[in-house]
Amino acid sequence: MLNQLTISELTAKLARRDISARQATQACLDQIARVDGSIHAFISYNAADALAQADAADKAIAAGTTHAQKPLLGVPIAIKDVLAVKGQPLNCASKILGNFTSTYDATAIEKLKAAGAIVFGRCNMDEFAMGSSTENSAFGVTRNPWDVTRIPGGSSGGSAAAVAADECIASLGTDTGGSIRQPAALCGCVGMKPTYGRISRYGLVAFASSLDQIGPFTKDVRDAAILLGAMSGVDPRDSTSVAQPVPDYTQALTGDIRGLKIGLPKEYMIGGLDAEVKAAVDAAVKKYQELGAEIVEISLPHTDYAVAVYYIIATAEASANLARFDGIRYGARVEGADPIELYSKTRGAGFGDEVKRRIILGTYVLSSGYHDAYYLQAQKVRTLIRNDFLKAFEKVDAIVTPTTPTAAFKIGEKSGDPLQMYLSDIFTISCNIAGICGISIPCGFTKNPKLPIGLQLLGKPFGEETMLKLAHAYEQATPWHREKPPL
Repeated sequence: MLNQLTISELTAKLARRDISARQATQACLDQIARVDGSIHAFISYNAADALAQADAADKAIAAGTTHAQKPLLGVPIAIKDVLAVKGQPLNCASKILGNFTSTYDATAIEKLKAAGAIVFGRCNMDEFAMGSSTENSAFGVTRNPWDVTRIPGGSSGGSAAAVAADECIASLGTDTGGSIRQPAALCGCVGMKPTYGRISRYGLVAFASSLDQIGPFTKDVRDAAILLGAMSGVDPRDSTSVAQPVPDYTQALTGDIRGLKIGLPKEYMIGGLDAEVKAAVDAAVKKYQELGAEIVEISLPHTDYAVAVYYIIATAEASANLARFDGIRYGARVEGADPIELYSKTRGAGFGDEVKRRIILGTYVLSSGYHDAYYLQAQKVRTLIRNDFLKAFEKVDAIVTPTTPTAAFKIGEKSGDPLQMYLSDIFTISCNIAGICGISIPCGFTKNPKLPIGLQLLGKPFGEETMLKLAHAYEQATPWHREKPPL
């Protein structure tokens, strides 16, 4: 089935003219029609527009455009509903944006289009990317393709579920505290958070500006390397994007990791770690030793503070960023007798409970008398957490941890207990606080029921090549990434 192909498999077939981009796109659309009623990975998609893009790709291939020139030519890629795509809806899975349509392309989308990708569909998510389960969407819950009674993870749950269910060839998500890696682990696909500044955030609706990063969901590590290469680079429209050279990441995927040192942080093997997850991660560490890597125990002593630091900094930045949604300039509007009543009615009706919770928390920690006690302290501890990683990377080339403490939990199981939900991201949050890169790859399954388990690799700032090399070597030595959910 064409929709099950990876990017590299699909582009090879397109280049040989074995198939057309229209056929590949139609296969994805057919799969959406077949399975998305039970999964709900998509909020919306425009089939006619997707097929028109596919026809344009076929014409370009017929006219002699090669995949060396446009590496994503004819590849259908789905987009999280937080990235601007010109002419497509942009709702952030929230009522407050009403029927807003984007008037421009995000830089990451511009780059995908320049590389020839077919950009289609709006993937479901936690509202404004705030959540770990994709239960906080104004458009309904997304379900895990491996077990539709369970969550797909969040906030990019729709993007992960769409890739796992073969409804697209790859997808884009965003990662503020684990929102790519956590759903990738729970849905059994590859999810990557690049180094902060590697991919421009221009055109990404901001949740927490110092933490957000755009990244890919793919079916294997090679595809993650291809997509990362296509989207990376400095952008004058984003002052936080960094002018680092962009290598051909696929060149790093040699399979040879002999002599590389992988750090195993003792702080991550905690009491709340599920026994089957721990066993799968332990087995992955042994596999790395067999492949010639050296395992080194390391310490990240400020790990215990990561969740608290994250929920101060992220909510503070969310409070500031979401102030722009006021019913005055765009999106939904609920009339009031005066501006204050208009604001409060619009925001009260437009935002969901979790978004309101985080705005209130963020406003509190920034308020007079509390700013120094909370926000300033959190920023100081953030520096300590980053320094822990930089010190560890003096000894090791990458760090390995579980991605999540458990496999996917039941829908509704944690929605009444925000603190338990927040702890779902305990292993992924530090990566965003430190601004380093991270990837989650499949490393096994729980037995009953059969649910995916993710392995997280963390790399140095702008150390994506080494991280991808290690991820690819493990993936090629194991069968996990080839397994498909029983749809």
